[in-house]
Amino acid sequence: MTPRQGTAVIAIGGNSLIPDKQHPQIEYQWQAVQETCKHIAELVEAGWDTVITHGNGPQVGFILRRAELALPEVHPVTLDLIGADTQGSIGYMIQQSMDNEFLRRGLYRRAITLVTQVVVDKNDPAFQNPTKPIGGFMTREEAQMFEDMGWQVVEDAGRGYRRVIASPKPLEIYEVNAIKEMVNGGWIVIAVGGGGIPVIRDDEGHIRPAPPAVIDKDRASALLAKTIQADLLVISTAVPKVAIHFNQPNQQWLDRVTVSELKRYMAEGHFAAGSMLPKVEACIDFLEHGGQRAIITDPPNLARALAGEAGTQILPD
Repeated sequence: MTPRQGTAVIAIGGNSLIPDKQHPQIEYQWQAVQETCKHIAELVEAGWDTVITHGNGPQVGFILRRAELALPEVHPVTLDLIGADTQGSIGYMIQQSMDNEFLRRGLYRRAITLVTQVVVDKNDPAFQNPTKPIGGFMTREEAQMFEDMGWQVVEDAGRGYRRVIASPKPLEIYEVNAIKEMVNGGWIVIAVGGGGIPVIRDDEGHIRPAPPAVIDKDRASALLAKTIQADLLVISTAVPKVAIHFNQPNQQWLDRVTVSELKRYMAEGHFAAGSMLPKVEACIDFLEHGGQRAIITDPPNLARALAGEAGTQILPD
């Protein structure tokens, strides 16, 4: 039996689910998920207890569009239920692909998906200033219809109108004890899909759906990793390593970097807010709260990155 290495939280991004935006159909999503799961199975085979988190941005957009087209016939769908739908559907694809890969490798392991709620502060400033675009572009008339339904809508640089929602800070993984129990029981757990379903506590302590919001998947993954005291946080993305001077003639890949070095690069403005910055911030947060190591890499390099041979290795100071 392979010795246990520890607990790893692996956050897989949209490129692991829809690598080619020109081919978003379900058959291609299956192919992408199956390929990614082959790489994750290598970690499990090496002895890592594993929790898998995932993005859901494109899938949420598809469901919103279907709902818009169906409005004359059926009722609209709220964002929290869309989050739950995508946790179930994407989790199912990962779960089945992982189980089939375990069977192929002769590993007696199984995956399980948990619909996960993440508690946010109902007074989070993000709710007063929503900035996260969601759904497609609209005319002024279409925007008015959504405003009448309670959505906030903004004009987007002359390209049309878009709905915007909040991106509040994740505070608590509501089902964290169940996740711990399943990991301790030997399950490969798929949780916190899409950053988790945002929920708030009312004055009596009951949890309720938050106003329309989306939680950053990498921040939620870091919170989960901290809470279950994982040894390792791996963020899988579209590039093999983190770079400074990205896409410039003097681009430089980062092989090994400490938290303080990464903070300096952040202060110098090397990481874009909509792409690499939240991943870097999530790794720093994890390492400053007891994590031993964080890695940012792409799916094909996961196993080599664990061995320290690929990816950007991020270490505490």
